[in-house]
Amino acid sequence: MVWAPLSGPDLIANPADAINVFDFEPVARKNVPPAHFGYMASGIDDEVTLRANREGFAKFQLRPRRLNDVSQVDMSTEIFGVTWPSPIGIAPTGGNKAYHPEGEVAVAKAARVGNHLQILSTPATTSVEAATQARGAPIWFQLYASPSWTVAQALVKRAEAAGCPVVALTVDRMAGRNQETLERLKRTDTRDCKACHMPGIQNSVRRKPNYDGIDLSGLRSLQSANLTWDFVRRLKDSTRMNVVLKGIVTHEDAKLCVENGVDGIIVSNHGARAEDSGRSSIECLPEVVDAIGGRIPVLIDSGFRRGTDIVKALALGAHGIFIGRPYLWGLGAFGQPGVERVLEILRTELRVAMQQVGVRSLKELTPTFVRRAG
Repeated sequence: MVWAPLSGPDLIANPADAINVFDFEPVARKNVPPAHFGYMASGIDDEVTLRANREGFAKFQLRPRRLNDVSQVDMSTEIFGVTWPSPIGIAPTGGNKAYHPEGEVAVAKAARVGNHLQILSTPATTSVEAATQARGAPIWFQLYASPSWTVAQALVKRAEAAGCPVVALTVDRMAGRNQETLERLKRTDTRDCKACHMPGIQNSVRRKPNYDGIDLSGLRSLQSANLTWDFVRRLKDSTRMNVVLKGIVTHEDAKLCVENGVDGIIVSNHGARAEDSGRSSIECLPEVVDAIGGRIPVLIDSGFRRGTDIVKALALGAHGIFIGRPYLWGLGAFGQPGVERVLEILRTELRVAMQQVGVRSLKELTPTFVRRAG
């Protein structure tokens, strides 16, 4: 699904002109090659889940409390003993240089300006060492578990050596995916893209420096279709990093996370980029939070575009949220300044939303501030 028009009189000319994060999407679509934009924008099959990720927030209504002094608002949150000035994090997205030449470095520098938590993707176009240097502080590392434990272990050791305190294991990419929007936009791309899209594992990692120096002999895929809880336990035993599972959407799996010693959860449907006909992440959140019972942190991504979206998730029990496409819109539109402005807009909207519902800190947000619509 492509939301943005290609042109129009209202396209913003600089980040400061943006009123909301949606203003960056049409500029990014204008700047970014069609195939690259399609890769970022595409959902799966009929893109039911892609639409649901936005529509799901409307299924929860806010219940504001009045006559509270909200002249001072504290947006900070604590995750694994680290206090962040806001609960807004940078989700892992691969291949950021497809949207801007500075790629993940520009994103890391923008995260540094606002002191935002950042997760780097395994197939990033910037190494974990370079991204950490640009961020000026430790970042988290997202792990795609290849069919080879040796390869996965090498990636984990690399992230650990770079100072990453957390490894976020993606568990919702177990199969191939039919990205129809991507395929249609590729047909409109007049560039010679053969070098980008040639099949084969070696071509897949050619611009993914986190795989540099790792023996990939015999591998046919960078993702694993045979991922099980045995791998999770093995990962826990092999690293001193906190292990977070990214892609948990049911109370059954949430309970298994606790039973298997997982340190945290990211409720996620991969931005609707891995599977279709599912629920929105925000609709999955309550049952996961209930199953966890406060024993480990619960985070969430997929579909966040507004400060009110964030307030709803935090009220329902999330410790923090991550954005993906919005910061890629900012990156594709204006580079680092675009990412900075996207994050600034969301911080401002979150502060206003907190004041509107009558809370002075995130700790005051409870499920009583939201109700299910209907």
